[in-house]
Amino acid sequence: MLSNKQTDADHQESVFKAMKALTDMQPQVAADPHRLRYHFMAPAAWINDPNGMIFFKGEYHLFYQIHPFSAENGLKHWGHAKSRDLIHWEHLPIALAPTEEFERNGCFSGSAIDHNGVLTVFYTGNVASTGYKKQVQCIATSEDGITFRKYAGNPVISDFPELDGSWDFRDPKVWHHDGVWYMALGSGKDGTGNALLYRSSNLLEWAYVGVMAEGPPGEGEYWNCPDFFSLEGKDVLLASPGVSPQDQDVRTNIYRVGQLNYETGKFEAEWESQIDYGPDFYAPQTLIDDRGRVILIGWMDMWWNPMPTKAYGWTGAMTVPRVVKLTPDGRLAFEPAPELQVLRDGHRAYGPATVYPDGENRLSEVQGDSLEIIACFDLDASQTTEFGFRLRRSTDGTQETVVSYDPACHELVVDRTKSGLVDGGVSRVRLYPDEHRMLKLHMFIDRSSLEVFANDGSVNATYRLYPNPDSLGLALFAQGGPVQVTSLDVWKLKSVWG
Repeated sequence: MLSNKQTDADHQESVFKAMKALTDMQPQVAADPHRLRYHFMAPAAWINDPNGMIFFKGEYHLFYQIHPFSAENGLKHWGHAKSRDLIHWEHLPIALAPTEEFERNGCFSGSAIDHNGVLTVFYTGNVASTGYKKQVQCIATSEDGITFRKYAGNPVISDFPELDGSWDFRDPKVWHHDGVWYMALGSGKDGTGNALLYRSSNLLEWAYVGVMAEGPPGEGEYWNCPDFFSLEGKDVLLASPGVSPQDQDVRTNIYRVGQLNYETGKFEAEWESQIDYGPDFYAPQTLIDDRGRVILIGWMDMWWNPMPTKAYGWTGAMTVPRVVKLTPDGRLAFEPAPELQVLRDGHRAYGPATVYPDGENRLSEVQGDSLEIIACFDLDASQTTEFGFRLRRSTDGTQETVVSYDPACHELVVDRTKSGLVDGGVSRVRLYPDEHRMLKLHMFIDRSSLEVFANDGSVNATYRLYPNPDSLGLALFAQGGPVQVTSLDVWKLKSVWG
């Protein structure tokens, strides 16, 4: 695809300025005790959506939205990193910087494909000012997978379909099916979010097909970051409804399993649910790797959150990579990628055992801010009214994050009222034991984050927390009666950042 030499020069100059700003902030960032140890983070500054995820020439590539000049939300560029194992990441130069008039307020999210050996990315050019917004779809390419050149004919889609969309018209997801290219775009109409479908034979000329899917009224005025893939004969659509702080009870991430009718362009859903039930998860994207696995990563924060890390020059991180699986009943499960096991160190195993109210803390000798915990409980052999873990606990008990289960209400409860600098409140997630009345909790703790995977990824929840660095205790507890622990494994996890 042709590019313009002056555009290339301007783009590289803008990339250089962005990289210098990131370098200048890094000493301040390194001083933050809440800096994560094994999650992906940018070198510095504000980041949000993962985008352009792809397995390309033997390596995983992760692009992401970044405002490289401060820890505040601002002018969006595309950050870039790559990895051979999904765990250890190499930071690469900024991939996209806004240099054109039609992207003067940011290069927004999108996706990537391997087009005849050329890494090709699709993104949204954003223009926004008081009372005016225009979002268009653009292309950039890279021969070496590092330096990107924008297509001289950008934008390739200049206007939204007036009958079905709005100027919230962004985040292209592109895929190939039966010799034809398809693109899903997030948009909305009359207060209802939707995904709009386009098709192309050459990636440059796109024909509008129609509304691929839409949300129920009251669940986001538009959709962000649509994602699409096929898994074991089923099609899957992901979307992130755009919501405001006062609508925090509305789902911020959804998936639908079904079939896309390529003739009509309609996605025919057989099942719909939520990807992650935590308050700090948004804009997930997937890739398909060389083993045929669908790998999902999401942004681990939210726009309206208090973000104490801003004081140190950074905000936002990515979740651990998750493998997407189709369950026998047609739903999705999201399990932590097995590659994470390479980080395990200092293993301790407990159980089977019975934990009594007011009994001794069997985990008193475990201290750490970067832990993996896998625990299985037999509810038929238990008489407890509540049981769970106290994480990142201070010696005097004034700080702790409590992860517990209420058998009577079938709820996973996460209490962050004493989790440090930010009072995260109490969240409740519906969670049922399996057919054998067993409950499995798989948790990842990483300084300022907590990810909970229940019953092999059937229910997941993501949280940010900001305890003091010396709040390192761990406790297992039961209330109202004993709980039977069939197995409990705890590992300390090594850092990937040196």
